[in-house]
Amino acid sequence: MRITQVQMGFRKLTLRDLSYLASFALFVLIGLSFSVSYPVFSQQRTKATGSTSKTITISTEPDAIIWLDEIRRGTTDAAGKLTLMKISSGRHIMRVRANGFKEATTSLLPGRRGNVVVELVRTSDQAELTFQHAETAREQAKDEEARQKAAELYRSALTLRPAFPAAHVGLARVLMSLNDSSGALEEIDAARSTRPVYPEASAVEGRIYREDGFTDKAIASFRRAIREAHGFQPEGHVGLARILEEKRQYEEAAAEYELAIKQLSETEPVIYQLLGAVYEKLEKYKEAVTAYEKYLELAPNGSLSGAIRSIIDQLRRQAAGQQLLPG
Repeated sequence: MRITQVQMGFRKLTLRDLSYLASFALFVLIGLSFSVSYPVFSQQRTKATGSTSKTITISTEPDAIIWLDEIRRGTTDAAGKLTLMKISSGRHIMRVRANGFKEATTSLLPGRRGNVVVELVRTSDQAELTFQHAETAREQAKDEEARQKAAELYRSALTLRPAFPAAHVGLARVLMSLNDSSGALEEIDAARSTRPVYPEASAVEGRIYREDGFTDKAIASFRRAIREAHGFQPEGHVGLARILEEKRQYEEAAAEYELAIKQLSETEPVIYQLLGAVYEKLEKYKEAVTAYEKYLELAPNGSLSGAIRSIIDQLRRQAAGQQLLPG
C-alpha cells in the first residue's frame, strides 16, 4: 500500500500537496541555478577518467556568483571566496559574475585543485550593468510588482543591446512567472535569433509549454535542450521527468531525476524529494526512504523537511508491519 497522507499539525498533507510544494520550490530554484549569460561556449566537456572528486576554492570579488558547467554553484563570501565540493575529474568551464564587473569565463583543466584566483575587471557597459541589475531583481522578486520591475530592467538592457540572448531568456523567465506565456515564448524566439543553439532557452521553452498543458511540445523542447547540451542539461532532465511522472511512466521519470541529481552535484535537494515520491509510486520504499533521507541530509531545515520526516516514519512503520494513517 502506498503512503498517501502524512499528519502535519491539525491537518493532513497529501503527497499531491507535497509534490506541489516541491514543484513550486523547484520552479524558483531552477530559475536561479540556470541563469546563463550571453557568451557562447561548447557544452561538451571532457569525460571524467574516473570517479575521483576534488575540492576547489574560488577567490574573486565579494558576492560574486559562480557557475560551473553552466550550473550555479553559489556566491562568494565577504572575502570573495567560495569552496566547491565534489568536483568531478575532467575539464570544466567556470563562469564568474559580480555586479559592476565584466563577466569572466575560464577553463578548469583536469586535475586542477586548491585555490583558483579569478580577477574581474570593472565595466562601464550600460547594457551589461543593466542586465546584472535585472538578474538581481529577478532573483530577489517576491511579488508581481517586483517581477514587473525586473522585466523593465531586462527590457532596458535589450534597448541598449538588442542582440542580447541572455537578457531575452531572463525576461522570458520573468514573464513566465507573471503568467505571460505568449510574451515569454516571443523572448525565447528572440534569443534564438542570435543564438540558434541555446540549451537554456530550449529548457525554458519546455517549461512554458508544460505550464500551458502542451505536453508534446514540452517534451520536444526538453529533449532539444538535452540534445543541444550534449546530454548535460539538468533543467531539461527535470522538466522531462515531471512530464513522464504525470504520464505515469515512473521508471523513466526516476531515471531522469537521477541524471539531474548527478549533473547538479547535489545542489538542489528538492529533486531528491521528487525522486522519493516517484519511488513511492513504484512501491520501491527502500529507495524512497534513501532519497528522502538525502533531502534531509542536504536541507535539514528545508521547507519540506517536516513533511518528509513524517513520510519516512510511515514508510519505516510500513516495513515493520505497523498500522498506517488511512490513505
